[in-house]
Amino acid sequence: MTDEPRLLSEPRGGVPGVTATPDGFRDVCMRFAAATGSVAADAERASGFRYGHEDWLIQFKREGAGIALIDPVALNGFGVDWEAFNAALGGAAWIIHDAAQDLPGFADLGLRPGALFDTEIAARLLGLHRFGLAAVTERYLGITLAKEHSAADWSYRPLPRDWRNYAALDVELLIELERLMRTDLARQGKAGWAEEEFAHTLAEGMGPRRRHPVPWLRVSHINVLSHDPRGLAVAKALWQERDRLARQYDIAPNLLLSDSSIIEAAVKKPRNAREFRMIRSLNERVRMHTGGEQDKMFERYAPIQRKVKPSVWRGVIQEALALGPGEWPTMPSPQNDADEGQGNAPRSMRVWAARHPDRLDRLQRARRVITQIAEDTRTPAEIIIKPQYIRNLCWTDDPGERDVAEFLTEQGARDWQVKLVAASVSRVIM
Repeated sequence: MTDEPRLLSEPRGGVPGVTATPDGFRDVCMRFAAATGSVAADAERASGFRYGHEDWLIQFKREGAGIALIDPVALNGFGVDWEAFNAALGGAAWIIHDAAQDLPGFADLGLRPGALFDTEIAARLLGLHRFGLAAVTERYLGITLAKEHSAADWSYRPLPRDWRNYAALDVELLIELERLMRTDLARQGKAGWAEEEFAHTLAEGMGPRRRHPVPWLRVSHINVLSHDPRGLAVAKALWQERDRLARQYDIAPNLLLSDSSIIEAAVKKPRNAREFRMIRSLNERVRMHTGGEQDKMFERYAPIQRKVKPSVWRGVIQEALALGPGEWPTMPSPQNDADEGQGNAPRSMRVWAARHPDRLDRLQRARRVITQIAEDTRTPAEIIIKPQYIRNLCWTDDPGERDVAEFLTEQGARDWQVKLVAASVSRVIM
């Protein structure tokens, strides 16, 4: 690694165009089928601009095939068979940085990696303090990437050249990174750990998407209304109407009404036109100000924003305020305070100290053991074992009577984690 990282301003093979036709897709499949080795992959979405989370651009690189930038939305419009691309890769491993973000989109398209190498997971296992893609490429290759468009509206067409350049750079160096990181993983005795983590991430990412059981409760700072059921009714009604309109117009919900506006309306509960007008955010179009080119992207959605008049929000609030107590929503009882293994153990150590100081002592002993194992293996403690698993174990009655290995496995720990910590944790919680 060089002392001063050198800038890679564009891919060594040049900036590719976007494949958006069936003929172009067939050509990509032929190129990648004739090439060999692992496949670098990435995807770009339009989060913050569009309603959905679908991929608007997917990027691949394979030695001998170069980089392909593919427009999945356009190709789906032509009815292409994504199985042709799976077949072209022949079960090759995909190299992805932070695969948990991209695998669900690939699964939606019908793309299936034969195996996975996640450079972010590898970086964490190797104990790197910075594990973003730019930091990892600097650490291993002495190269810094020209990265300027991470928050762009990737649904925009045609994609400007510098956006395509940004997208191509995301896969340009992944193949070199995989080779070097595999060597380090083997040197540290962590190759097997990594393979288990990769397989787990792949299975999770390709499985069904997890839906929030009560989606309107995802409003930021909803907890300020936990003792205000009428306010919760307002927040729920505004969220539901915002979600309906956002889906209808294919626009990010926060571009129609911000979470902070929902909370303000729920707290103040405007009952007449004057009180409603006093909440400025309900009467003005949402404007995003980043100080950069993003502002122009957001302005493209202004015509949609103007279609939703303030009277919509006022009507929703009035209907919510007219509900009777029997129709008010309530916050779900926090599972964190459940005893005897029902739900997750509390995160707050004050709860442990106040209700079960003996369990807190047990947890502290277990944590010291995990910390020592982390230091001995030069691996972050949260990678050694998920902290919630240890909290759940120590929160139960008589954990010393339990089969710790079996408990951790049921919680979701991988085999390498169980083998590494179970015996030591068992000894200290007796």
